[in-house]
Amino acid sequence: MTDLDVTQTATPAPGSGGSVVISVDAMGGDRGPAAVVAGMAESADRNPDIRFIVHGDEAELRRLVARRKSLAGRCDIRHAEGVVTMDDKPSQIVRKGDGTSMWSAIESVKTGEAGAAVSCGNTGALMALSMLRLRKLPGVNRPAIACLWPSLNPQGFNIMLDVGADIRADAHDLLQYALMGASYARNGLGLSEPRVGLLNVGTEEHKGRAELKQAQDMIVAAAETGKFRYVGFVEGGDLPSARVDVIVTDGFTGNIALKTGEGTAKLVGTLLKDAFANSIMSKFAAVLAMTSLKRLQKRIDPRRVNGGIFLGLNGTVVKSHGSADAMGVSAAIKLAFTLAQSGFQDRLAARVAQAAVTAAPGTEAASQ
Repeated sequence: MTDLDVTQTATPAPGSGGSVVISVDAMGGDRGPAAVVAGMAESADRNPDIRFIVHGDEAELRRLVARRKSLAGRCDIRHAEGVVTMDDKPSQIVRKGDGTSMWSAIESVKTGEAGAAVSCGNTGALMALSMLRLRKLPGVNRPAIACLWPSLNPQGFNIMLDVGADIRADAHDLLQYALMGASYARNGLGLSEPRVGLLNVGTEEHKGRAELKQAQDMIVAAAETGKFRYVGFVEGGDLPSARVDVIVTDGFTGNIALKTGEGTAKLVGTLLKDAFANSIMSKFAAVLAMTSLKRLQKRIDPRRVNGGIFLGLNGTVVKSHGSADAMGVSAAIKLAFTLAQSGFQDRLAARVAQAAVTAAPGTEAASQ
């Protein structure tokens, strides 16, 4: 296979000819570029409209891409010598990150070459570089990371934000999260009128901190023009329920909830495996229940919901789990493709602008 078969110097613009370009940081993550390229290949197999700009060690990427027939002629390889490791501090990467694959991947979104960027790398560094290169949308105080949470809803997932971009959030921030989360639900999950809930220690009106109560009033006022339905305060037990589609909270609480959910899922999987391996009869029962167990495994498999999206920036960035395998990377790429194809970024900017208008009366009233 020739070099011409592997790369294209002219990358189709996002949306041109039905194609969408995704910028991929191939060097981030625990499994290295082999897993990332394998995930790209899975995405390419399933989606003829996707193209890639892939960033990292050119020699290694050419070798890996050349092995994947589905990637032939669909990858523009950009050489980047530097790699952002999981141990790097975000402050250091902001000062010295130029020349890394992560920086280069974000730059392709900034210049408009790609509709979205995907990276398995250091979350803090990725957010810091994304804010530095893409900048926050006008009116956004704190960007948020939104994740998909397996649920009993027909779409199979709920959205929760923030899950770790910033540990703080005031009432106006929570209003922005509600609007951004609702926009994500419409464009990512296809929900015409998503239901939004505000995470609290109880559903009663008198419970919670003062900023939660203020945020609730502001979210209620924004619901009609924001085209979502506010269901009120929700509790931790509602995260996987069918009561709500978007759960709004601060990054401190959201990150703890996310890590607790991941740990619980692993615990349940381990306990089930031990239970079915306990005796000959239990092993026989496992064989009989194999179809149901596989269905359950697929439903709660974290690789299927891999990909946290950074909301509130001038560009779409999807953070894949650092330990993601090919299936996980493919899921993150699929999410990036869906959002880029839908024109999500423009719609999100419109919702953020609305938040600034909606917040003004509420802020004035709160100060009186």
